Amino acid sequence: MEETPAINVHLAARLRDLRAESGLTLDGLAERTGVSRSMISLIERGESSPTAAVLDRLAAGLGVTLAALFAEKDGKGASPLARRAEQRTWRDPESGYMRRNLSAPGFPSPVELVEVVLPPGARVAYDTGLRAAAIHQQIWIVEGEIEFTLGDETYRLATGDCLSMRLDRPTVFRNRAEHPARYLVALATEGRAGAGSTR
Repeated sequence: MEETPAINVHLAARLRDLRAESGLTLDGLAERTGVSRSMISLIERGESSPTAAVLDRLAAGLGVTLAALFAEKDGKGASPLARRAEQRTWRDPESGYMRRNLSAPGFPSPVELVEVVLPPGARVAYDTGLRAAAIHQQIWIVEGEIEFTLGDETYRLATGDCLSMRLDRPTVFRNRAEHPARYLVALATEGRAGAGSTR
């Protein structure tokens, strides 16, 4: 997977739009998420490459999933088909993990799909606990294996395993193997249809 060109430009515009829709100032979002005002400002200007953990905190503060930051606004007439060449990909600058938004951008749906490749030895931690919206997640291991921690519970997931959960506690993804792990993440947000739904 290669990172989509100008992905930081898209993230900047999407974050600004979602913050405006929520009626939050930079200071308000900073207070709600614990991410500094200056960092949010840099991200919104496309001058920073935020980590997955920072983006997840911002998404939680805005009441959406991480995947929603990579999506388009819900749009009437949006195509239900997402060709592979059109699917946005992003690399976490901290862990090197790659994520690809599989779902059609802008098409209203309560479910979102994301493909993730976690490099050998990589660890990605999301410290966000209870969220404003109830988000449900399933992880299906396509190849390789990962160690997944949800709150105080740890699961070792191998190829073909599928784990279901509600995202209401901190989570950690870890690849202790010597080869990459690839997995599918399916997310749904209760009471919300559209691109506001994923990690």
